[in-house]
Amino acid sequence: MRLGFIGCGVMGRPMALHLLRGGHRLAVWARRQEAAQPLLAAGAVACASPAAVASVAQVVFTVVTADADVEQLAFAAGGLAEGFAAGSILVDMSTIAPQTARSIARRLTARGVDMLDAPVSGGGQGAAAASLSIMVGGKAAVLERVRPLFELLGSTIVHVGDHGAGQVAKACNQMLMVATIQAVAEALHLSRAAGVDPGRVCAALAGGSAGSRVLQLMGGRMVARDFTAGVEARLHHKDYAVLIAEAHRLGLPLPVSAQVCQQLNALMAMGWGRCDTASLLRVLEAGQSATGGN
Repeated sequence: MRLGFIGCGVMGRPMALHLLRGGHRLAVWARRQEAAQPLLAAGAVACASPAAVASVAQVVFTVVTADADVEQLAFAAGGLAEGFAAGSILVDMSTIAPQTARSIARRLTARGVDMLDAPVSGGGQGAAAASLSIMVGGKAAVLERVRPLFELLGSTIVHVGDHGAGQVAKACNQMLMVATIQAVAEALHLSRAAGVDPGRVCAALAGGSAGSRVLQLMGGRMVARDFTAGVEARLHHKDYAVLIAEAHRLGLPLPVSAQVCQQLNALMAMGWGRCDTASLLRVLEAGQSATGGN
């Protein structure tokens, strides 16, 4: 197929490479030309604008940071909407607000263009291994048209529901994952304060009911005090703002998520936004120091 791809970051670059290796033609656009160089070296073609990408592609994938980024790519001057032909498909794999996804889909539908919101879970490692979990919102028939492409990117593909449903599922994913990171941080903070080796506590927990991938990965980083970003904490902070806003819109109390959001706010205020979210442990340690704890 003739594909387009915008978003050549930690997630997008390996995803785009999988599409190329699947035998598809790929047109790309990047704000920073150097970000697209690995794709161009693999056979992708550079375009001068998002509109130019859309004009040569049947399906365009976007993997960018925030709501405003997706809206600008779609509808700003030189945006995708200017280049799309009727019957084209936008597959947005960013993590944005459900309402934003629905709004973009409505505006594209009026132009004869289909859209899927298809955020992913699995991080950079999952993107590189093509083992992502893909949560899809939009028309089932459109999903079936692009399913072979998704199968090049992920091992789990679930049609969650209509437009915006994929983003709701991603909000739920982030809610569970980051709350678990916070719980791991609190458990290891307690163990250290009690004079017990956090590494041994992690090993003991891993084989029981508390065992999880988050405990293994994030607990390991906390024990090693390796706060180099796997996923930058600022992105989880952005995602939590999305889910808290959705809860506010629906009038839903989410007491645990609200507290985790405050801990992420504190992390950002301490200047650790570009560090790993395992830095939630350091937020607890800083709070203890501030109150005179040992």
